[in-house]
Amino acid sequence: MIKADVATAPIKTIAILGAGQMGAGIAQVAAQAGLAVVLADSELALAERGKRAIEAQLRRQLEKGRLTQAELIDTLARIRASAQLVTTDAPDLVIEAVSERLDLKCSLFAKLDPILPEQTIFASNTSSVSITAMAAATKRPERVIGMHFMNPAPVMKLVEIVRGLQTSDTTYDRVKQLAESLGKTTVLAREAPGFIVNRILIPMLNEAVFVLEEGLASRDDIDAAMVLGTNQPLGPLALADMIGLDTVLAIAESMHRELGDDKYRPAPLLRRYVAAGWLGKKTRRGFFEY
Repeated sequence: MIKADVATAPIKTIAILGAGQMGAGIAQVAAQAGLAVVLADSELALAERGKRAIEAQLRRQLEKGRLTQAELIDTLARIRASAQLVTTDAPDLVIEAVSERLDLKCSLFAKLDPILPEQTIFASNTSSVSITAMAAATKRPERVIGMHFMNPAPVMKLVEIVRGLQTSDTTYDRVKQLAESLGKTTVLAREAPGFIVNRILIPMLNEAVFVLEEGLASRDDIDAAMVLGTNQPLGPLALADMIGLDTVLAIAESMHRELGDDKYRPAPLLRRYVAAGWLGKKTRRGFFEY
């Protein structure tokens, strides 16, 4: 039986599973807010690379006078890199930030379930995968929730909170409180492919690829038109590169499959870029070169 004060207490310790761009960004946000963080990946080298990326970000903030040397040192001290995806620590919250594959996420939560205390909340940073299905892979479905940070997590102010069919009010309240303590604004989304942001964003990015593929305009003119014509800070092709073209494709495929509407069909050119390994900024080549 879980004591009420434990089940409702503020979240103070977090394990983040997956030390890529999103996982490292979330770890940075949490550590800067004073939380103890385990940043885990399948290999220690990957987790340590994620921590080095955080240090590089913090040093840029230091150079711009946005934090002190002491704050940089304290933030890094709160982050521990780990070689284990299935951590044996006992965090208040686990946030998975692994690849957008339902089978992988379900398998990860199923492995964690018997290891971690029953009051530990399992959150997913998924941008499209079913929270209800992930929850069903555990014996704590009421403590499984979506916590979708925007990219880059240290900069973007929004966190989409997504409730699965089984998510309890207490779990939602604790996660919302945590997100707000990190300086984020939350919105609540009903579970559906793409949730709120990607339901609107991914079709726009995909349509920009169709426009490029059909030769209606050049890459540079497409992005300039959307920046100057709609007051967006970044053009859709550059934004797709920043997100990762493989991620954009995975979300588009999920929406197309789940919603069954051809308006979500991924552009063939997007598929070809991903097949070529041109995934955007992370591979130094996408629609632009970096």
